[in-house]
Amino acid sequence: MEIKTKNDRQSGLTDKVLKHFYFNDELSCAEVSEHLDRSIPLVAKSISELVVDGFVVEQGYAQSSGGRRPLKYSIKADALYIVAVAMDQLSVRIGLFNLLNEPVVPVQSHELRLLNNDVALKTLIKYINKFIDSSGIAKEKIAGIGIGMPGFINISEGINYTYLDAGGKNLREYIGEATDLPVFIDNDSSLIALAEQRFGAAKAQKEVMVINLGWGIGLGMIINGKLFRGHDGFAGELSHIPLSEDGALCSCGKQGCLEAEASMLAVAEKAIAGIKEGKISSLQHIVEDHDKLAGDAIMDAANNGDHFAIDLLSEAGYKIGKALAILTHIMNPQTIVLSGRGARVGKILLAPIQQAMNKYCIPRLVSNTRLKVSELGFDAELVGAAVLVMENYNKEKV
Repeated sequence: MEIKTKNDRQSGLTDKVLKHFYFNDELSCAEVSEHLDRSIPLVAKSISELVVDGFVVEQGYAQSSGGRRPLKYSIKADALYIVAVAMDQLSVRIGLFNLLNEPVVPVQSHELRLLNNDVALKTLIKYINKFIDSSGIAKEKIAGIGIGMPGFINISEGINYTYLDAGGKNLREYIGEATDLPVFIDNDSSLIALAEQRFGAAKAQKEVMVINLGWGIGLGMIINGKLFRGHDGFAGELSHIPLSEDGALCSCGKQGCLEAEASMLAVAEKAIAGIKEGKISSLQHIVEDHDKLAGDAIMDAANNGDHFAIDLLSEAGYKIGKALAILTHIMNPQTIVLSGRGARVGKILLAPIQQAMNKYCIPRLVSNTRLKVSELGFDAELVGAAVLVMENYNKEKV
């Protein structure tokens, strides 16, 4: 199937219609017309073109509410595919998704430590190319590669100032040249917020804080219905809110940061220290594990009722809640979503987070704020990476 470019279509409207179907379920021509504020004849022409090109399929007539029944359409799942890459400080996951955000092949996971690793970028590219080759999907059918990664990222210049040094080159272009596909990069927490906004717990909401509970603690802010990035694009560094003057030393070089006190890496370190001091727990084996395995083991143990693991996570949750109380006074969000890797212990974290917010927040500011646990959870970054590609699909190169 030939995929038409933006210049082949009527003023880019067809691309907007395609994206609207990607982000929504079955729709009628009238519904698309109303949302995009374009005339029904123009939208109908775009839909017809997408049907002919194999991007959209008819789904039959909607139920009648009196009058002529509208014909419904939806995205065609296998019209295009997206390579989604989700990174954290210790590992990378790579998936191939259709236009319904369904995995086409099993997601692959690899250990990839980013800190002080000069070959991390080359290794990442090797993993991506090998994954695409093994998928059996032709590159002509792949819309692009979306990559979520930790660090201070300037998305317009394509630079990660923290990890994956490309020798001063545009990281997006560097990976694109090595994979021969369009590449889009963004901060991992921003993509998790994007996924929650489009397909998750923050959908159709205007003011939301999405917490990325991982080895660090990230934040994606949705303000007035849009992802807020700040002046330089670095907004959302929740990890480095100072909780004390003399706390544990953080990776940023300062003391008392939230990350050093309450991240999963910090919880893992406290668990290992506690086991060595004789704490009774099912976690005896983690003393020999590295941080990633220890963190996963702690979450498993907590969900299975281990008292020591629950206590550690509850302590971390209370500190996270204290940090969120600070932000709540500034933002007054409608919803706070607990997402990312740590969402699997979200129910355990909810109570101590709420307790801290009740203690440190002015009641009127927090009374109408809802705390929710993400259903996307650990998959949120992968979904967000796919969304990133589709939001940029067929846009002019910058």
